[in-house]
Amino acid sequence: MSERLQKYLASCGIASRRKCEEYILSGKVRVNGVIVTELGVKVNEDSDIVQFNNKTVRPEENKIYIALNKPTGYVSTVKDERNRKTILDLVKVKERIYPIGRLDYDTSGLILLTNDGDLYNKIIHPREEKNKVYIAEIMGIPTEDQLFKFQRGIIIDNYKTSPCKINILKNEKGICTVKIVIHEGRNRQIRKMCDSINHPVISLKRLEVAGIKLDNLQEGKWRYLTTDEIMNLKSFSPK
Repeated sequence: MSERLQKYLASCGIASRRKCEEYILSGKVRVNGVIVTELGVKVNEDSDIVQFNNKTVRPEENKIYIALNKPTGYVSTVKDERNRKTILDLVKVKERIYPIGRLDYDTSGLILLTNDGDLYNKIIHPREEKNKVYIAEIMGIPTEDQLFKFQRGIIIDNYKTSPCKINILKNEKGICTVKIVIHEGRNRQIRKMCDSINHPVISLKRLEVAGIKLDNLQEGKWRYLTTDEIMNLKSFSPK
């Protein structure tokens, strides 16, 4: 689809459309290597190369931020070598998005997706201590000593986990429901921690990450984050 050059430049974040017209008239813009000084020229994003001050420019992609309630049986990747279902089978948008972190194949709950690389790096960086809240069903009832050990940190994969929180919500017929709050995200971390105290996980669901809550979002459904949620993520600081 073709559009006027000044509109294209504005969509690239160069300046306002009127200011872009001034840049064109002053000879600062090239199309396919040729300086353009006429305002009526149209360009096509797919076939034309536009340069401003000798640097190629392209329209800024619309940034989107999504919360998904991932069911079990889906991998948290864009593609899967084993052809298993991915979370992108559940989220159909035109933008090229990717998950912020991962949830195991057998884990359900909240996962965030975006095409904002800056926010992705901010949230995923290990120095940012972002609370992640889970509900887990585990076999048996942990003792006070086991809970204390769990909270202080456990050696898994030759690494000691950071302090966390675990609270028993209920126990019934040998199955205990616990709430776990961690700020790390190592591979199958909670499952390995529970295995280490001899109370393996039966089911695991994430309810919250970095202040974004799952709330009443139905399994397999997704929603756009609100403006307030996005701003909170961008200004996020460790708790």
